[in-house]
Amino acid sequence: MNPSTSRPATSEPALALGQLAAAGAVRITGVDLSRPLTPELKNAIVTAFLAHHIVIFPDQALTREQQFGFAANFGEVEAHGTHRPGADKKRYGVAHVLSNLDEHGRPRFSSSKAANYHWHTDKPYHAAPPMLTMLHAVELPPSGGDTEFANTALAYAALPPATQQRLAGLRVVFRPAFDASRPSVEHPLVRTHPDTGKKALYLGNHATHITGMPEADGAALLAGLLQHATQRQFVYVQRWQVGDLVMWDNRSLLHRAVANYQADKYRRVMHRSVVRGTPPF
Repeated sequence: MNPSTSRPATSEPALALGQLAAAGAVRITGVDLSRPLTPELKNAIVTAFLAHHIVIFPDQALTREQQFGFAANFGEVEAHGTHRPGADKKRYGVAHVLSNLDEHGRPRFSSSKAANYHWHTDKPYHAAPPMLTMLHAVELPPSGGDTEFANTALAYAALPPATQQRLAGLRVVFRPAFDASRPSVEHPLVRTHPDTGKKALYLGNHATHITGMPEADGAALLAGLLQHATQRQFVYVQRWQVGDLVMWDNRSLLHRAVANYQADKYRRVMHRSVVRGTPPF
């Protein structure tokens, strides 16, 4: 996903970029993502993505197919693991629905160990976890329903050198919190970003233990690092508006939904696309 460096600066499109937080996030306005990207526009988006980790495009009206087309600019778009009986497989694969609705379309509140209300990164239990995820806000409650993002690259950089040295070479085991029967996967606790070379902590809700470390000691280390990484100075809060499309870097962020609205009363519907990544190193 390295942006091209061969184009002169004058060829970049005139975009309106606004940085939102020290922890990351930039808003790009003046772009219609339903239309094909020019090479210059794609390069500008990639540059912003690598620099700011989170890119927000407001006021987007996208079909699921159009969202798929936009996501495909950055790599292979992953289909969701399953599809509902009777649903159109293609449409469900292109952008699946995240919502608080039950099978009858009624709002409900559901919390479990696997719920998105816990800090996590997407699919770390895969050998090659996603490089990026994007959400398009389709229906929202009158207020609340935020998403928080924690910058684990900043969090790693803020650790004392002695702690960084202690973490070097440690490997963390991930297994889906929603299915303990699935095989686990090991990844570095400190991963290196393949495009920027920056190091980031790799942990979250699906992390079970650290290889070769007593369970209690590993759990304490993971809990302490998670507490450190999710301090307010490392966090950006996305306060959604209908039409927002947000894409973020799974390689250097944790995220979680915030239960700060009446989920059993108001609908919250998002369309999600995921782009395949490479094995962490």
